[in-house]
Amino acid sequence: MATFIAIVLAAVLTNNFITVKTYGICPFLGVSKKTSSALGMGVAVTIVMVLATAVTYPIYEYVMVPLNFAFLEIIVFIFIIASLVQMLEKIIQKLSPSLYNAMGVYLPLITTNCAVLGVCELVIGDMSAFLEGATMNYGWAVLYALFAGIGFTLIMVIMSGLREKLNHVKVAKYLNGFPVSMVTASFICMAFMVFTYIV
Repeated sequence: MATFIAIVLAAVLTNNFITVKTYGICPFLGVSKKTSSALGMGVAVTIVMVLATAVTYPIYEYVMVPLNFAFLEIIVFIFIIASLVQMLEKIIQKLSPSLYNAMGVYLPLITTNCAVLGVCELVIGDMSAFLEGATMNYGWAVLYALFAGIGFTLIMVIMSGLREKLNHVKVAKYLNGFPVSMVTASFICMAFMVFTYIV
């Protein structure tokens, strides 16, 4: 139970992919203008993170490592992520055309989202980097991917909410647009930095 809580807190708060690791900054700044867009992107990234980890972890552990092909991990992982995104896009298009139309623009962007590759790379590494005395296995890897995606979504939604509020506030001309977004992002990162001292 302690490992479960530690993984959840590490993935969502103390090792958040955006605020701490700075993965996925492109969608964080580019797709966070509206809360609906940010939520859609966050959910799509979470689904792909879980699926990608569920597929890449066993391939790496049981195929690539025994055959001494571990050095090809990044190429193989990118291929798997791109394939999963394409399959997910086709499935959503077939099963729910309305959801596909709402998320259609975000799905292809996930292929190039470094947060997805980052979680796949992180879970095959040494888990002790963020959890003392714990060893990584398939269940913990998928769980970490799920909560890393939830943490990603949380930050996306917080940023989009703040940006929507800023649209109704008069901002100095030289801060308008991208500069005020960067200042907002900095304050979010500083706020989440507090969790590294608490947890």
